[in-house]
Amino acid sequence: MTAQQPEATLELAREFGLSAEEYENALKILGRKPTFTELGIISVMWSEHCSYKSSKVWLTTLPTDGPQVICGPGENAGVVDIGDGDTVIFKMESHNHPSYIEPYQGAATGVGGILRDVFTMGARPIANMNALRFGSPDHPKTRHLVSGVVSGIGGYGNCVGVPTVGGETNFHPAYNGNILVNAMTVGVAKADKIFYSAAAGVGNPVVYVGSKTGRDGIHGATMASAEFTEDSEEKRPTVQVGDPFTEKLLIEACLELMATDAIVAIQDMGAAGLTSSSVEMAGKGGLGIELVLDNLPMREEGMTPYEIMLSESQERMLIILKPGREEVARAIFDKWELDFAIIGTLTETGNLVIKMHGETWCDMPIAPVSNAAPVYERPWEPTPPQPALEDSVRELPAQPLGDILEKLVSCPDQASKRWIWEQYDSLVNGDTRFMSGQADAAVVRLPGQTKAVAITTDCTPRYCLADPVRGGAQAVAEAWRNLSAVGALPLAITDNMNFGNPEKPRIMGQFVGAIQGIGEACRALDFPVVSGNVSLYNETNGEAILPTPAIGGVGIMPDAMMAVGIAFKNEGDTILLVGETKGHLGQSLYLREILGREDGPPPPVDLTVERRNGDFVRQIIRDGLVVSSHDIQDGGLLVTVAEMAMAGGIGANLAGLDGADAGILFGEDQARYVLAVRPENAATVQERAKAAGVPVTVLGKTNGTALTGRGPEAISIDRLRKANEAWLPGYMAAGVE
Repeated sequence: MTAQQPEATLELAREFGLSAEEYENALKILGRKPTFTELGIISVMWSEHCSYKSSKVWLTTLPTDGPQVICGPGENAGVVDIGDGDTVIFKMESHNHPSYIEPYQGAATGVGGILRDVFTMGARPIANMNALRFGSPDHPKTRHLVSGVVSGIGGYGNCVGVPTVGGETNFHPAYNGNILVNAMTVGVAKADKIFYSAAAGVGNPVVYVGSKTGRDGIHGATMASAEFTEDSEEKRPTVQVGDPFTEKLLIEACLELMATDAIVAIQDMGAAGLTSSSVEMAGKGGLGIELVLDNLPMREEGMTPYEIMLSESQERMLIILKPGREEVARAIFDKWELDFAIIGTLTETGNLVIKMHGETWCDMPIAPVSNAAPVYERPWEPTPPQPALEDSVRELPAQPLGDILEKLVSCPDQASKRWIWEQYDSLVNGDTRFMSGQADAAVVRLPGQTKAVAITTDCTPRYCLADPVRGGAQAVAEAWRNLSAVGALPLAITDNMNFGNPEKPRIMGQFVGAIQGIGEACRALDFPVVSGNVSLYNETNGEAILPTPAIGGVGIMPDAMMAVGIAFKNEGDTILLVGETKGHLGQSLYLREILGREDGPPPPVDLTVERRNGDFVRQIIRDGLVVSSHDIQDGGLLVTVAEMAMAGGIGANLAGLDGADAGILFGEDQARYVLAVRPENAATVQERAKAAGVPVTVLGKTNGTALTGRGPEAISIDRLRKANEAWLPGYMAAGVE
């Protein structure tokens, strides 16, 4: 034992996050005690964050292929064919724990990491999205966390030159001690220029590029695989520090190198840093790898091999080059003023060997260690069903309807998030057709083309808590609807599974149920899972978050100009309701915000109806018959119409809702859309709906500056808009001294 390399013990292994059984398994594999460096490497490789040890058995049940899928889960991101030799490459990942500890850098490096996952496969990133969950607005930390996270996302995304075009933001006390920051990136690449991470070629050089390595982020993957406690603030050193300007240079340098024939394999250094990238690349190729760390670029003095291998410093990549192409690559990275160092070679030994200062600090087999990563079939119990609501809940309270609607559109979940998205550059590169607040999905043109991708992120955690199976299916169906509502053909999803401690059967049951629901919906909608991320142990002092299986959906449009937004555009348009309304109020926003209850079963999800109605809406949009389109979700029918009216500044006469009860007005039945069509097209749409077996009802017409038609009260659109847009700026301003 040296001063630099303490002796590996069970106590130390436990500090690193390994169980006694896992440590014993490591001893058997090695046939000896690991070195300190080897113990650190094994601990991060076997962490929940890197090994998926609690979730792997269930993730394998998801549908991951289809004629459109070029590459599914297992690589840095998913790859989907969009025709004409083009592909979209996308993924969503969490940066939850770091963002709670240090919100600005946690969120910023979350954006940086997901960008690297996408461009490491050869794609130019064209859009960022995010899905954010914060605690109660009354909690003393919430305002600080919102400010830091939003600033971090904007600060990184704006500087790197990729538009942030949409997302979602919710508030609930369950996230008080553990917020969620899920970041998504979409990129485009040619189908014949996709790069993978499997190493090949004994003797090929291993090259390190990008930023210098520091001590930030050491054991970040381990920290992300544990519950929070009262001392979580002390984990601040495990949070990485990002530099978006370096990331921009790295994107351009990597894409320039990818235009040559020099690269054999490439991988970003994300969770577990150089450890994960080197072990995964060599392991996928069935090879060994020898690293000599003396020449590795470092920004701090005296770093040990343990620190170097586990650092999660940002903006770094590992590349396997073809022999003789080193100087071509070096010239490109010199041009972009980035570090470039040859730090090793591929070997036929199958071992990970790490040398520094003339000593060997690690020499262990890759395949046995990787293959022996724990896989647990955790005990789980299903979530008991919620009892049905009493019929009397459908009776409207004795208060003006305008007051109810105003309260709904101004509640924290439903209030305008303009304060957030105005801090993001959503228009950089000039290809954004629709962004936050304008449509159910963001729509971004492919550079230099007319066709576009549509992107959405969706999940309703309160549904998932009440019924994880139904909630998981609904999250996928909602993504499907949002893409269809702009006219896009849904192609595939990425998932971000955010849950509490999987060692608790109740929590593990939430995860299992959500996976079952997601799988069922993806199969029914031909909407496969091509990438994703699992974030477990989202708990503080034993209190878990709401189960939050966030879904990122991507679709394709032949022409960006075909897409439609939510805003009413003209006076006199006919307003149509697509889908059947039964008035389901269980787990609804109305129930929570107006009646102060969070109970009942979430709305049923009929996937056959979802597909039928979505296919119908998409086709009539593409045929030019729809002026405005909005799917019905939180708040139900009346909130949906109000959002369309607020977006367009045009009111509506809703004669078709005369006499409606709370269930009709605010129920959250699924598979429904509100459309505005020109009056001369209304009959055609209704005829086509009848032929397709799709229920369509006339609600009324667009006109004036208020919602009218149900009783004597006119509800001013201006009043609703002011309430809708006032809450978040007012809330954030209240924290400024």
